[in-house]
Amino acid sequence: MWKLAVDIGGTFTDSVMVNEKTGEVVVAKEPTTTGDASIGFTNTINTLIDQGLEFSQVTQIIHASTLATNTLLERKKEADTCLITTKGFRDVLEIQRQRRYDLFDIFIEKPKPVIPRHYVRELDERISYEGEVIKEMDDEAVRSIIDELAKMGIVSIAISFLHAYANPSHERRVREIIMKTNPNMMVSVSHEVSPHVGEYERSNTTAINAYVMPETKKYLKNLLNGLNRMGFSEDIFIMKSNGGITTVDDMIAFPVHMIEAGPAAGALMGAFYGDHVIHCEELVSFDMGGTTAKLALIEDGRPRITNLFEADKVGLKEGSGLPIVVPAVDLIEIGAGGGSIASVKFGTIKVGPESAGASPGPVCYGAGGEQPTVTDANLVLGYLNPDYFLGGRKKLDAQAAYQAIEKEIAKPLSLDVVKAAWGIHDMVNRNMTAATRIVSIERGKDPRRVPLVVFGGAGPAHGGRIAKELGMSKIFVPMGAGVTSAIGLLVAGLSFDFNRPQMAILENDIVDTVNRLFVEMQKEAQETIERAKISETHTFTRSADLCYVGQGNHLNVAVPDGDLGEKELEEIKKRFNALYREIYGYYDEHQSIEVIRWSLKAFCPPPVLSMKTYPMCGNPDDAIKCRRKVFFPETKGFTNCSVYDRYKLFKGAVIEGPAIIEERESTTVILPEDQGVVDEYGNLMINIKS
Repeated sequence: MWKLAVDIGGTFTDSVMVNEKTGEVVVAKEPTTTGDASIGFTNTINTLIDQGLEFSQVTQIIHASTLATNTLLERKKEADTCLITTKGFRDVLEIQRQRRYDLFDIFIEKPKPVIPRHYVRELDERISYEGEVIKEMDDEAVRSIIDELAKMGIVSIAISFLHAYANPSHERRVREIIMKTNPNMMVSVSHEVSPHVGEYERSNTTAINAYVMPETKKYLKNLLNGLNRMGFSEDIFIMKSNGGITTVDDMIAFPVHMIEAGPAAGALMGAFYGDHVIHCEELVSFDMGGTTAKLALIEDGRPRITNLFEADKVGLKEGSGLPIVVPAVDLIEIGAGGGSIASVKFGTIKVGPESAGASPGPVCYGAGGEQPTVTDANLVLGYLNPDYFLGGRKKLDAQAAYQAIEKEIAKPLSLDVVKAAWGIHDMVNRNMTAATRIVSIERGKDPRRVPLVVFGGAGPAHGGRIAKELGMSKIFVPMGAGVTSAIGLLVAGLSFDFNRPQMAILENDIVDTVNRLFVEMQKEAQETIERAKISETHTFTRSADLCYVGQGNHLNVAVPDGDLGEKELEEIKKRFNALYREIYGYYDEHQSIEVIRWSLKAFCPPPVLSMKTYPMCGNPDDAIKCRRKVFFPETKGFTNCSVYDRYKLFKGAVIEGPAIIEERESTTVILPEDQGVVDEYGNLMINIKS
């Protein structure tokens, strides 16, 4: 009765096995294998087996991977993807939107499209925004284009016609011709990937789906074959960016939903701890791994969901990335992790977004890295134990880290090495503090009134500084903080999303059409659930994307169950106005409201995750492993600091800062004058002195 969760990050691959009855947790952490991520997946399973577990006892595997994200960001693969669009709209991916993400930068560059212009083909067809066929499509012209693309070696095709959301008949016909003439080609059609009104956002989302599909399909097929060879024949589910999980077949068809899946799992786990342990519905989830830091605001016990997010942003600037119109957890991700590279730019220290990754990794790994990283700085400052990294399975070279910081940072800035190391640590903290402000203050929440849930391999070493800078009073560090995102996969429910666009004023004359659309979506959802062979109880939730007439941005509002009528429409209007006021501080009850899209989500909740308890016993001093010198500015240098074994702490144990708490996958730093208290599950609540 074991469930296995595997989260592949940019630097490490984390595996967690949880006993569904006892709550017992066994974890493994291995370096991510960048050439073939499935190797790292298998390595973590072998590590679990080495700990005495029987792989045959696993009943379900849930998986999150950065594969689609890395494929999109790196753009390393050969050109094998093409876009077919309506005649006259060949440049839709190039023109993008008029909005400038920096008004005062005359050298601003727009995001580079995933499909260059010379791989875009036009088809002479036209359908109106109401779904009326204006120009019929020529099948022979389609066959001619497909023959040309096949000769070019194209393996994946995106199809996005101007008004396919209103009438997808032409997109369907092109797909039929492709499947008949070139059945091995992969096809993404916009009315299925993202049935959205905006032609640029919809085309870009479809293009990204097609671009990452070949690598995703190859990876998932190899993964399934490898698991079958290991004797596993049960279900495997894949995490989605909206915090739900889905089947392998669904993810192969729509891999764009895999982007930001791992961070979504971390946000889900932050919400889980808020609900079941901290008993707090509002908090900030902070996940700092080896490559990036991810932050999300938890409201009403769950992370906020957005229907549009951006990939490959320039800094944290809105509008600077590639828009993706699919449901996703609303989070901020920045290039700030343990492997973030430090350098000197314009006479100051710069950290990230470049990362040393899993290979070669930080200099202290001894695997060929030459540029100092955050991990190297933390080692020099005494926060990390060179003999206990990954539980002692990997030795860190402190001397190499010292020399790299001296060469690349200290000497160019005429600093001693310790001050240079502190500069790296402090600079990455400032970057993450800025991101925390965006995810809290700019979302209308006062960070001083909410706790910070800190996890990831590097998060607990930095969380105290971020909380203190923002005036936050509490930090929650869960047991197994280094693999919390992987544990978050186990609290995700199976979900499928369905959408129908409709641009109309929210008035009674659209009621019949809306009710018909929801009937269609529910029928489609039932068929999808049956194909997935799901026997668990499922629920349907409905929502709408709304805005005031003339506005370009919309808000997602819950829609009542059952047939809609005049009463239900008035309730939807009230909910929209209330949400608008909460976000913007005012609303206009006399302004007409426009609907952009209706949505339905089918959701099968997972069993409640059991957590193992640790009884009260012993003395906290018994958990002290040693004392070592650790750098704190508050003490004006290195201070002899108690180092605790996380696994020997118990309920009610109180730890006064400064202190270091070590576990196999992460290290927690308690700052001077702060205090940590352990709960019955081994979690740590740190009280921050402002």
